[in-house]
Amino acid sequence: MIATVCHKMEILQVDFSKPIDLSIPLMAGEGRLSAWYVPPISIEPVRGDGFVGSVAEGGSVNFRDIQFNPHGHGTHTECVGHISKEFYSVNNAVNRYMCMAEVVSIEPSRSERDLEWEKAGDLVITAEQLKKVVLNGFPEALVIRTLPNGMDKKVRKYSNTNPPYLTEEAAKLLHDEGVQHLLIDTPSVDRESDAGLLKAHHAFWAYPQDTKTDRTITELVYVPDSVIDGMYLLNLQFAPFENDASPSRPVLFETKLKK
Repeated sequence: MIATVCHKMEILQVDFSKPIDLSIPLMAGEGRLSAWYVPPISIEPVRGDGFVGSVAEGGSVNFRDIQFNPHGHGTHTECVGHISKEFYSVNNAVNRYMCMAEVVSIEPSRSERDLEWEKAGDLVITAEQLKKVVLNGFPEALVIRTLPNGMDKKVRKYSNTNPPYLTEEAAKLLHDEGVQHLLIDTPSVDRESDAGLLKAHHAFWAYPQDTKTDRTITELVYVPDSVIDGMYLLNLQFAPFENDASPSRPVLFETKLKK
């Protein structure tokens, strides 16, 4: 299916028959993606009173309990409720699920600063790097692919590895430039261990001074190497949990100028 959209007064064509799925699925068992020291996902048949929720084990239907953590087991989208004293649900943070998004590739640099929330030698994404890769004004949604971009990102155990993260200034830049939806292929926009300060989260959502309840951060995406940097149409979908975060499936669609 070919459709047209308008972006910055240009008419673009979108081919909805070729979706680019950026999500890493939640899967049970060992050897799966994980972060934040969470145990493996558990997916087990319900059992009791002579009933078993497994057709393979003689039951009439498959009826399983699932135990997982949205932040630690796969691609997820979160709202300001992740860091706020007040309850905010990601299910209420988005009311328009299609928007234009720019994919950018960045090789994190070595920090030279030694702060409580940022340490010298850490791999960080800076405001200066973002300014260099976003050339035509910051989009409504920004997808950051960190380099190198190995396939092992899909099964990596991130706990106690101090993955790359955004500096506070980088997150503030995205806030000030009006980026509504930030997507990144790391477990967090903040340092793995930062004394609970979460400076980048606070800067992006301007919490608590000028809280942006309609902005989201999506973490642990995977952007295939076949996806070139540039503008796409983004479909940001997630399960309707009333929670600060939910498993999500961000999908990109290529666009081109309509002739």
